[in-house]
Amino acid sequence: MTTPTAEADVLPKLSFLDRLLPVWIGLAMAVGLVLGALVPSLRGVLDAVTIGEVSLPIALGLLLMMYPVLAKVRYDRLDTVTRDKRTMWLSLLLNWVIGPALMFALAWLMLPDLPEYRAGLIIVGLARCIAMVIIWNDLACGDREAAAVLVAVNSVFQVVMFGVLGWFYLDLLPGWLGLDTTAFDVSAWEIARSVLIFLGIPLAAGYLTRRFGEKARGREWYETRFLPKIGPVALYGLLFTIVILFALQGETITSRPLDVTRIALPLLVYFAVMWGGSYLLGKASGLSYQRTTTLAFTAAGNNFELAIAVAIGVFGVASGQALAGVVGPLIEVPVLVGLVYVSLWLRRRWVT
Repeated sequence: MTTPTAEADVLPKLSFLDRLLPVWIGLAMAVGLVLGALVPSLRGVLDAVTIGEVSLPIALGLLLMMYPVLAKVRYDRLDTVTRDKRTMWLSLLLNWVIGPALMFALAWLMLPDLPEYRAGLIIVGLARCIAMVIIWNDLACGDREAAAVLVAVNSVFQVVMFGVLGWFYLDLLPGWLGLDTTAFDVSAWEIARSVLIFLGIPLAAGYLTRRFGEKARGREWYETRFLPKIGPVALYGLLFTIVILFALQGETITSRPLDVTRIALPLLVYFAVMWGGSYLLGKASGLSYQRTTTLAFTAAGNNFELAIAVAIGVFGVASGQALAGVVGPLIEVPVLVGLVYVSLWLRRRWVT
C-alpha cells in the first residue's frame, strides 16, 4: 500500500523534459504556425527530397521518434508473458479487437461529416502502445516487466497486422456496413509500407542496439548510461515533426478550430473508456493491482508516432488524417498523466 504522499511524488520522478512535455508540444505547435505564416514556400522545400510519399526531413524526424523507445524494450523477456496466459490474452483482446473497434465506432458516430479526420482517428486507434506507456506504467507502480513484454509484443504484432487491420477498418468494413468509402481507397500495401519503414526500421535498430550494447558493455551500463543519453532524441524528433506538420496545417487549424475540437472529443472518450474498461476487466479477472495497471495503460495508450507516420505516408503531410494524428499526443499526454494520479488513488484502496 502506498503512502498518503504517493500522488505528490509522481511529477518529480519525471525528467525535466518529460515533466513539461505538454508545454513543449504547445510551443512546437506555436512555432509551426508562425513558421507556416512566415515561409509560405515551405511545402516545396520539404517535398524536394522524399522517401516514398514523405519528405526526407519529416521521415528523419519520425524515425528519430521511434528508435529510442524501441531500444528500451527488453526483447529477451518475451517468454515471461507467454507463461501468464491471462494477461497476454486480455492484452491482445483489448489492443487488437476492442481498441480499434471502439475508435472506429467513435470516429463514425462523432465525425460523420469529416471523413479525413475520421480516417485519421481510426489510424490512431490501430497504432497500439509502444512508447511512453512504459513511463506512465512505472509512475503508477504497475508491473514493469509485464509492461516491457507487452510493449515488445505490440511492436512485433503491429508490423504483421497493422496493414491488414488498416485495410479492414478503412475500406472493407465500411463497405460491408454500407458506409461511404470514397475517401478510403487505400491498399493494404500502402499502409504496410509505411509501417515497415517507420516501425520496422527502428524496431530492428532498437533490437540490434540492445543486443550488441548489452553484449559489449553489459545491461547495467546499457540501461543506466546509454538509454538516458538517447531518450531525449525521441522528444526532439516528435517536436520537430509537430513543428513541420503545424507549419503546413496552420491555415486549417486557425480557420477551423472547431474541427480540432471535434477531433479531440472522441479521443477523450476513447481514452476514458479503454482505461476504465481495462481496469474493470483486470479486476474482474483476478489480476493484481500491478498487472491490472499495466493492462490499463498499455490498452489506453497509443503509438501516436506511428499514427502520424502512417497518416503522412498514406495520405500526405498536409492531409486531415495527419492533423488528426497530431492532435492525438496533445490529448493523450495530459490525459494519461492525470490517469497516473487516478491509478495511485486506486492503489491505496485496492483489495485483492
